[in-house]
Amino acid sequence: MLRELSKKLDELVWGQGLQRYGLPGRLLAATLRNLYAVLRDIFTGQLTLRSMSLVYTTLLSVVPLIAFSFAVLKGLGVHKGLEKRLYVILEPLGDKGVEITDKLMTLVNNVNGSVLGGIGLAFFIYTAISMVQKIEESFNYVWYVSKSRSFARRFTEYMLVLLVGPVVIVIALGALASLQNEAVVQWLAQNALLGPLFAATSKLTPFLLATGVFTFLYWYMPNTDVRLRSALVGGLAGGFMWSAVGMAVAAFVANSARTQAIYASFAIAIVALIWLYLNWLILLIGAQLAFYFQNPAYMRIGRREPRLSNSMRERLALNIMVAVGSAFRDSSRSIDVHTLSEQLRIPSITIGPIIANLESRGLLTSNEKEALLPGRETSRIRLRDILDVVRSEGETGSLSAPRWDTNVSALCGTIDESVWGTLGDRTLSDLLDEQDAAS
Repeated sequence: MLRELSKKLDELVWGQGLQRYGLPGRLLAATLRNLYAVLRDIFTGQLTLRSMSLVYTTLLSVVPLIAFSFAVLKGLGVHKGLEKRLYVILEPLGDKGVEITDKLMTLVNNVNGSVLGGIGLAFFIYTAISMVQKIEESFNYVWYVSKSRSFARRFTEYMLVLLVGPVVIVIALGALASLQNEAVVQWLAQNALLGPLFAATSKLTPFLLATGVFTFLYWYMPNTDVRLRSALVGGLAGGFMWSAVGMAVAAFVANSARTQAIYASFAIAIVALIWLYLNWLILLIGAQLAFYFQNPAYMRIGRREPRLSNSMRERLALNIMVAVGSAFRDSSRSIDVHTLSEQLRIPSITIGPIIANLESRGLLTSNEKEALLPGRETSRIRLRDILDVVRSEGETGSLSAPRWDTNVSALCGTIDESVWGTLGDRTLSDLLDEQDAAS
């Protein structure tokens, strides 16, 4: 019964039955597919584990981050604006949010260079940067990015975020506050006809701010090219979930007298940890939705390990080398894993292991911009070397001394000789020349 139910659910979500109902059917199908994919990713455990890791990193680096931000803002004389907004950010925690903010500000005000010394200041900077690094690693996981930014690029970009981020936040909050004091806004708020509409839309400000921050993170943090439209889709979903969870936590805290009676002073700490965990989980879920919007081919397979036939692996290896060789001959082009994935219409998780095997044999390499290049001159890359990679790489070595049938061994040897004889001494350069002549 469960198998039949699973089969029917699979047909409903991934089949074409809902497409017959026009636009509503297509929207429903897209919603079900995204919901199915995200729930599958949550239940596999990686998103939840990374959210827990980010909670730990947050607890470790929250004071250094705020201290670093206030140090920047104090130099500009605008630190009071961010201090007031901390009360609003922790508002879902109720009266305890004010208490936490006051204690946090006391810790921040006690931080100064003379007290910390060189080692303490270095630790504060390290924890602040590690926070941003953890976020990047989580986003890279969502986007199937195996390589992080280089150390030099990571340090400069992280420091730019830490320096500019607080200033941008204060400017945005100041602009919103000044906008509310304008005469036009006051007139709209007092107008009998437009007042209720204006009051309703003004409540969307936290949602719009959260959407803007999430969209920027989804666009900027992954070490890959993220389309702004994809980041905006994830930002809208993340902003909506963040606002909904904030209201739910606020309602829970307001009616948590029984919880406080049981856990006493630990109640606020438990609620704060749960709130932090949900915030990070929402951030990663929004990133996952942005990824699926840009790469719908992954939606059904997820992170399932691809299984390819030997024939498919051989075709894929040859196509990878031809695509890289063609881009190498054209000085105006470059190709990376994601471009190759779009060109071949095959998910990068499928071609990644084959690229790694080709790189281990010296047939492929990459530059500092992660563009794929031939490992040596294309005239020195034999086609039989390419096929030999996928025919021999990937063995675990567990079959130390297999006992093959004599006739089978002879037959397999004949097959190998036929393959090598067909390829002869043809090289990748020869294949590319044939391609150029045909075009």
